[in-house]
Amino acid sequence: MSSSHSSHPEDEERAGLLSGSEPGRKNARNKLLVIILGVIGISLIVIGLTAIWADQKLPIKRNVILMISDGFGPASETFAREYYQYVNDLKYNYMTPLDEILVGSSRTRSSDSLVTDSAAGATAFSCAKKTYNGAIGVDPDKFPCGTILEAAKAIGMVTGLVATSRITHATPASFSAHVVLRAMEDSIALQQVGNYPLGKQVDLMFGGGKCYFLPNTSSGSCRSDERNLLQEAEEGGFKNLLTRNEFDVIDTSSVKLPLMGLFTLDHMSYEIDRDQNVEPSLKEMAKKALDILESNNDKGFFLMIEGSRIDMAAHDNDPGTHVHEILAYHETISVVRKFVDEHPGTVLISVSDHETGGLSLARQTAPNYPQYRWFPDVISRIKNSSYILATQLRSYWDDDRISFINKTILNDGLGINDFTQDDLDYLNQNLTKQSYIDYLANLTSWRAELGWATHGHSSVDVNLYAYGMNIEALRGNHENTDIGEFIKNYLNLDLDDITLKLNSNNASFHLSNVNISNYNADHLEHYHHLH
Repeated sequence: MSSSHSSHPEDEERAGLLSGSEPGRKNARNKLLVIILGVIGISLIVIGLTAIWADQKLPIKRNVILMISDGFGPASETFAREYYQYVNDLKYNYMTPLDEILVGSSRTRSSDSLVTDSAAGATAFSCAKKTYNGAIGVDPDKFPCGTILEAAKAIGMVTGLVATSRITHATPASFSAHVVLRAMEDSIALQQVGNYPLGKQVDLMFGGGKCYFLPNTSSGSCRSDERNLLQEAEEGGFKNLLTRNEFDVIDTSSVKLPLMGLFTLDHMSYEIDRDQNVEPSLKEMAKKALDILESNNDKGFFLMIEGSRIDMAAHDNDPGTHVHEILAYHETISVVRKFVDEHPGTVLISVSDHETGGLSLARQTAPNYPQYRWFPDVISRIKNSSYILATQLRSYWDDDRISFINKTILNDGLGINDFTQDDLDYLNQNLTKQSYIDYLANLTSWRAELGWATHGHSSVDVNLYAYGMNIEALRGNHENTDIGEFIKNYLNLDLDDITLKLNSNNASFHLSNVNISNYNADHLEHYHHLH
């Protein structure tokens, strides 16, 4: 018979759970000690390897996305913020996607003027050099200067340009071509598809301006010669996209570079007028470009994205069109910021080349001391750009023209029903398109109490925005050339080496034998002297 003091294993386990003194505790303690020592050993190994890796400074793949809001000054940001607050019934302290990443400001003067143009302004970014107004990728002595896009390509990075202007226009051209005058868009197009000493440098181009790639025997061409650059580009390896559908069906994970999408003959449509079934938006082009470059990228990429038509609407002093271009740019900023969040090592910089229009959120409409007010509801009723409405006025001469002006132009297009007989009489005249544009734009600016100082550019400093790695260096006030210097240093680029290659053998490719007065470009939209 067993003793009353003998124990049962289940009783011992139960006692251990209650008291913490179960049988075999010594063995468990030994096992725990072994585990602890093992963990310590593994930790020491991991720490050692981490120290070795840190010492070797393994590179993170670096990307730079330079966004240029052409013609966008500080007052335009305030205008867009206040308008967006109004139409969406937001609180007064709403922050736009740009407000959240403001780091400083940029000075804008060129080498020959306090007021820069877009060519000199963009070349300050692309070459990190001041140059004269009208210069595309050349220095003040008219010698080609290496660009950050070309230098990025030289170290194996992939490169891209996205714009809502013609892709041959001043800003995208300044990263991808070298000519002594911005109006030489025939030559710019040639270089963009690889016809210059460095060969093909741009892996992806999205925008407008197909007319400069068509032979002058084709309808809609604005070339002065018979060269078919779309065909030449395709023979050189480019895949061409010419329609919205072709853009939509591209598989971003498998498409091969180089790739060129030109969706309009001239500039792409203003956002307020854009037919979304025909033209992709800036946001859509940027998103697709980022996905494509990333899928073709093992050494990083450089991408320039331009909100081109912010500037053009400001040249026309057209407030409704201007604000919709800015809001489209804000949407694009949000897309790019999301990409930066998902891809460490990527830097976003957003800056303007200059301010356009001298916009002020104030208007003296009477001789007495002004009231402090503005009327965003006036802007909210605008449905079309003054450019589109002026185009319609130039083409409609039926007997009911007065009724057409009343309903289609003023009521439906601008949301104005308090016009005067003087307004009708003026618009019923046979005037130039620009005269119509100026008058229509002023009808809305006056009613909203928004002021404009010029139809050209101004010299005010512009806001500088940045998001991502190492952006502390961009805080404060900078020369526009500092933007190019920052990108050069961040990507470890050698612009001088590219400049030497461009200027070897007494290069003259950047000079043109073609008289620009012979260019077949009179039907294009022009907002600057010499285009």
